[in-house]
Amino acid sequence: MGTMFTGSDRSGASLYYIDNDATRVKGRLFAVGSGGTFAYGVLDTNYRYDMSLDEAVNLGIRAITSATYKDSASGGVVRVYHVTNHGQWNLIHDAIDVSELHYQFEQSRGHTGRGNEGKPNKYL
Repeated sequence: MGTMFTGSDRSGASLYYIDNDATRVKGRLFAVGSGGTFAYGVLDTNYRYDMSLDEAVNLGIRAITSATYKDSASGGVVRVYHVTNHGQWNLIHDAIDVSELHYQFEQSRGHTGRGNEGKPNKYL
């Protein structure tokens, strides 16, 4: 188990991963907890260092949605804050329901949930 910690000082904003032994690792991108593997799948595929704030927010929402929907121990809502280099914490989204997001993402990919996407309809 671990946690992420962020803040800013004179050198700018920082992000740290802190594990259960209090080991601190500074980085730009982390996914923690039992759903972290699912989040990393989304992040590793889509993350770029030159992302706009909107792109980063949408990617974060997608990664958290993947983690929380596919791992029952990871929660059920997404909250997004933007932490600036000046120490401001701006709430962007609060308590977005993961189940609704999951189905929106799947529908945007052409998935209907019937299991027959891309196949001709066959009736018994």
